[in-house]
Amino acid sequence: MSKRRSRGDGGLHWDDKRQRWIATASLGFDASGKRIVKRASGKTKTAAKDKLKEVLRDYEDGLAIAPTGYTVKDAVTDWLAYGLNGRDAMTVTTNTILCNTHVIPALGARKLRDLSADDVDKWLAEKAKVLSTRSLEAIRSCLNRAVKRAMARDKVKRNVVELCSVPAGRPGRPSKSLTLAQAEGVLVAAEDSPLYAYIVVSLLTGGRTEEIRPLRWDHVDLDGDPDANPEIPPHIAVWRSVRSTGDTKTRKSRRTLALPGRAIDALRIQWERQGWQRLAAGDKWQENGLVFTSAVGTQLDSANVRREFRKAIKGVDGIVPEEWTPRELRQSFVSILSDSGLPLEEISRLVGHSSTAVTEEVYRKQIRPVIQTGATAMDRIFVEGHGRR
Repeated sequence: MSKRRSRGDGGLHWDDKRQRWIATASLGFDASGKRIVKRASGKTKTAAKDKLKEVLRDYEDGLAIAPTGYTVKDAVTDWLAYGLNGRDAMTVTTNTILCNTHVIPALGARKLRDLSADDVDKWLAEKAKVLSTRSLEAIRSCLNRAVKRAMARDKVKRNVVELCSVPAGRPGRPSKSLTLAQAEGVLVAAEDSPLYAYIVVSLLTGGRTEEIRPLRWDHVDLDGDPDANPEIPPHIAVWRSVRSTGDTKTRKSRRTLALPGRAIDALRIQWERQGWQRLAAGDKWQENGLVFTSAVGTQLDSANVRREFRKAIKGVDGIVPEEWTPRELRQSFVSILSDSGLPLEEISRLVGHSSTAVTEEVYRKQIRPVIQTGATAMDRIFVEGHGRR
């Protein structure tokens, strides 16, 4: 005869309606005197008993029991829907694309409770064959935050993603900068471009693309005040960005920069051109006070700028337009100033970095040992008056 189960060990029976084995266990009584019963089901006796053991283990750990079908896709979808509230629209779009392209197709069908560190390691290793290290960090961050949110809601016991490190990925697109000769060629080639002043200001002041696009005329002073003590040179106030809050990237990014002579001339040309644009647009013109606009006065987006920039630099010796982006004008600004001997500390101040570390590690291409400084240096490098219109 088979041995009778001890009291409290639970029961096991076949459910004809569900066509499954049902395992149950009594865990005593709650505060109201109601019996606490936990159940699990399976296609076989063994599967039902194993599932019941898992339910009991979670109960003993004090965790709520997540739906058995709750998957990685469910966790990621929930995070995208509710975990990014208040974030910039571009941030939400970027994370959604990363999740839909790299996370959900590979891991989405996996039950979240069954996701293991080995699963994550294998996924990252496979992605490392086609993605850069930075992209790997981004997709791991998406999965990590999604699982962390699920863990906080008792859908899973622990976050195994935090146990996994990011492997080295493929080399990313290398950053580069213009040589002095190439930079001069770009300035000349761009003279007839609608983006001429944008290119000149970006290259000669080192502004970020996100800072130059929302630049307003009331933040531009093309005359300065020579009678002030000390003298106030022509300048731009880099106080805004295209970020959702309108703030610059960091506190030190909010800065006022003197303008080199060539940039002053380019902005005067831009003022005149914009006047003609306003007349041509007529009632379609939307006045926003912006320095750089579309044909109807609206703010340029990054795709507009990238497209026009590549058109403007066609024909410059040694440059393949498709391989360059507007952000490399800032890269070139740092590299050219460094090559001319300007101290790293001054360059860091000009580009709005919180310290010299970022300037040295990311932007500067050549180091020579050693805020009107930038304008003075640029007037010396690009001979003042050359190519003015």
